[in-house]
Amino acid sequence: MPDPIKVINDKCVGCTLCVKVCPFGAIEMADKKAVIDLTKCTLCGACVKECKFEAIVMAEKENKKPVSDFSMYKDVWVFAEQKKGSVQSIAYELLGKGRELADKLGVDLCAVLLGDNVKAQTEELIHRGADKVYLVESPKLKAYQDDPYTKVLTELIRKHKPEIVLCGATVIGRSLISRVAVTLRAGLTADCTGLDIDEKEKILLQTRPAFGGNIMATIITPDSRPQMSTVRHKVFKEAEPDTSRKGEVIEESFPDDTYSSRSRLVDIVEEIEETVNLAEADIIVSGGRGLGGPENFEMLKELALTLNGAVGASRAAVDADWIPYSHQVGQTGKTVCPKLYIACGISGQIQHLIGMKSSDVIVAINKDPEAPIFSVATYGIVGDLFKIIPQLTKHFKETLGK
Repeated sequence: MPDPIKVINDKCVGCTLCVKVCPFGAIEMADKKAVIDLTKCTLCGACVKECKFEAIVMAEKENKKPVSDFSMYKDVWVFAEQKKGSVQSIAYELLGKGRELADKLGVDLCAVLLGDNVKAQTEELIHRGADKVYLVESPKLKAYQDDPYTKVLTELIRKHKPEIVLCGATVIGRSLISRVAVTLRAGLTADCTGLDIDEKEKILLQTRPAFGGNIMATIITPDSRPQMSTVRHKVFKEAEPDTSRKGEVIEESFPDDTYSSRSRLVDIVEEIEETVNLAEADIIVSGGRGLGGPENFEMLKELALTLNGAVGASRAAVDADWIPYSHQVGQTGKTVCPKLYIACGISGQIQHLIGMKSSDVIVAINKDPEAPIFSVATYGIVGDLFKIIPQLTKHFKETLGK
C-alpha cells in the first residue's frame, strides 16, 4: 500500500516551511529535504497547503462505498430502564424528546421494556407517549446483567430495525448500549445534551460537550443503523402523562440460551443514603473546594436534611476524597435539574456548570465576587459560607417547624 502522504525530493528545496506549520511535529529535515514521520502524521494537510513548491502530496482517497439502503429502518426506540419493577424517570425524559423526533420523522415512538413481571408498567409508557411497547419478560431479566440484556435488545433491534435507539446515560444504560452498538456495528454518541433531526437528510443530530465542555459538538452517524445515543439524566423534561392515549404492547420471547450469562449475580447491595437521591432531588445543596475539608460536608447534610434535599459536590471535592463519587455533579458526574440548587464554596468551572446550569433557581455562596458560578446564579451571596450556611439552616428549621 502506498504511503498516504509523501515528499517529492526533486521538488523539495529545504525551505522548512512545512516543518514550522506542522502542528504535530511530524516533519524533520534530513540532508536539506523534508522527511515525514508517518507515526506522528495525522494527515491534516497543513503542510500540503503551505508548500509553495508542491513538493508534498497526499494520496487520493478511495471512493466512498455506496450508501447502504436504510429504507427498511424506521421508528424511534427508547430503552425503558427499570429497577425493582419500576420504570426509572430517565425513560420518561427520553420519551418526551423521542416524541419530538418521531413526529419530525413521521414514525412511531416505541419503548423497550425488559424485566420480570413488569407488564403493568407498559400502560404508563403509553400514557407518556409511546405508540408501541416491546415487552420481554423472564425471571432472568429481573435484575440487570450485561449478557442477557445485551442479547435480548440486540435481537429485538435486528428483528424490528429501528432507525434511532435512545438510552439513559446511567450506570446500566452505559454498560448496555455500548455492548449493543459494538455487536451491531452501529454508531453511538455518548452523554448527549441535545437531540434533533436534520430536516433535509432525515438523520439524527446528536449534541454533546467536547474538549472539557469548552465547545458543543454535533455528531452524526449517517453510515450505519440504528443511530444510537445515550442521554444524561435531567437534560430533558419528562413527558407529561396523557391517560387517554392508546398504544400497542408487543410481547416477545426468546430461547433459553438468549438469557444465559457468563457471570452470576450473587447479591445487590443498596447504597445507604441519609438524604434524597441526587438524581431525583428537587433541592440540592452542593459543596466544593471552599469547604476546606470532608468534615464540613456535615454542615451541608444538615441543611439538605432540613430542606428534604440531597447533597452534591464538585469534582474537586470528590477528587480530594471528601465525599463519594456518587455525589459528584458535572460533566464527569451527574447532570441534575432541581427546582433549587445551592452551590457552596464552588468556583464554577465549566465542567461543573454543564451538570447543573439547567436548575430552576441557583443560589451561589462564595467569598470570591469574581467566581464564575455567579454568572449562572439566580441569586448570589458573597461572604463566608461557614457563617451563612448555619444561619440558613437555622432560618429554614424555624420556618419549616423543624
